[in-house]
Amino acid sequence: MNQLVAAEIETYSEAHSIPESAVCRALREETQRTMEHPQMLVGPLEGAFLKMMIRLVGATRVLEIGMFTGYSALCLAEALPPDGTVLTCEIDEGPAKLARRYFSRSPDGGKISVRMGPAIDTMRDLTGPFDLIFIDADKTNYVRYYQRAFELIAPGGVILVDNVLWNGDVLTQPAPDEKTAAIQELNRIVAADPSVSGVLLPIRDGVFVIRPK
Repeated sequence: MNQLVAAEIETYSEAHSIPESAVCRALREETQRTMEHPQMLVGPLEGAFLKMMIRLVGATRVLEIGMFTGYSALCLAEALPPDGTVLTCEIDEGPAKLARRYFSRSPDGGKISVRMGPAIDTMRDLTGPFDLIFIDADKTNYVRYYQRAFELIAPGGVILVDNVLWNGDVLTQPAPDEKTAAIQELNRIVAADPSVSGVLLPIRDGVFVIRPK
């Protein structure tokens, strides 16, 4: 992944944001050592952003689309009140196994439940509302995930979509591949929708913050 923001600026921002927990740090480090695509992990700065969003929304019920090794799920769980829950979706048992091991080590891991299988199938059977929905799964389904998330989000809730700058490739016209095209389409849909307010933030690989009006 290209560094869209200068590394020293991101490091400075991390140092002045909500600190990373010891469990999250250990999980991040093991992910970076052992996983084939460790760049899929959200980093400490985005993790701090997720925690802040939980607290600003006052969320108690969270849905995550795309867990990977569980770093973002743990960040979300750590910010929730004791009765809060994170329902997270994952399709790959390899990273899920690592995630479960760290969930068991965290005092907040019991807030997290994992649903294995295609996320779009899981979402189809869910009942809302969720206070916060974080989308960070396969990019070709981003529009479908967003459309279903819009049906599941609570009044006053927030939908967060990760990787919406896609390494800067969203600037390329025409799109160089199917994934980029799907992200570009999602960004156009949100920007043109009068029923939502959205802001696209250049945090890490881009995060879209979307709130239904």
